Amino acid sequence: MIDTHVHFWNFDPVKDSWITEEMSVIRKDFKPENLTETYRELQITGCVAVQASQSESENDFLLTLADKNEIIKGIVGWVDLKSKDLEERLQYWSAFKKIKGWRHVLQAENSDFILSDDFARGIKTLKKYNYTYDLLCYHNQLADIIKLVDKVADQPYVLDHCGKPDVKSQDLEVWSEHIKLLAQNPNVYCKLSALLVEADWKNWKEIEIFNCFDVIFEHFGTNRVMYGSDWPVVLLSRPYADWYNLVIKYASKFSIQERENLFLNTASSFYSL
Repeated sequence: MIDTHVHFWNFDPVKDSWITEEMSVIRKDFKPENLTETYRELQITGCVAVQASQSESENDFLLTLADKNEIIKGIVGWVDLKSKDLEERLQYWSAFKKIKGWRHVLQAENSDFILSDDFARGIKTLKKYNYTYDLLCYHNQLADIIKLVDKVADQPYVLDHCGKPDVKSQDLEVWSEHIKLLAQNPNVYCKLSALLVEADWKNWKEIEIFNCFDVIFEHFGTNRVMYGSDWPVVLLSRPYADWYNLVIKYASKFSIQERENLFLNTASSFYSL
């Protein structure tokens, strides 16, 4: 089993200012050794470490961790996709085979950034180096994400956290329509992750999560969805195992092959693990 979405950090209140006081449970360091026991208990064999800081030093940090920890099978790093020096930087990073793709925190950007020509040019350059791209956005940004994907339609993408639907309100109609449109591109995949963080952290109901799962599997099928935890952010709501067991319960209706795709094969293929 592969967990396609985890973060590691040495907590810094300035660099990690997005981790507010109400998130006290994750205002500390998180390292691979903090996951080892949980992974052993759940028989998870590895993870993809995803950038949490927007600087190239983040890539060095994650590569250093990967060199020392076998559970890190791949890295989604950060690079300035709008930079005039992008080609040079991608050539440099291409020597580090653990880096499989890139991500920018688009949920913090506006339409002008997402739909800019230079950003699209940057994404277009990734294909030359066989890199993937993780799409991180809120549900109310999906219309722009669809336009972005249409600009560079042949790039392998994965939508992080199901596009962050409004789990709490269960106002899912517009989100569902956008998921339907986005999934029409066969190069777009989806991570089944982080929905507990979009719900009422302490009072969510199983049906609220499963309603979102229903939409994802209806449109992406079982061949383009991959399991992720969003650890340690998931700890804002529940222990890691609670999220894992929730996905296991939902997936119990799938065939053995479909479950293998969800927990291993799709991630291994998409990220070339």
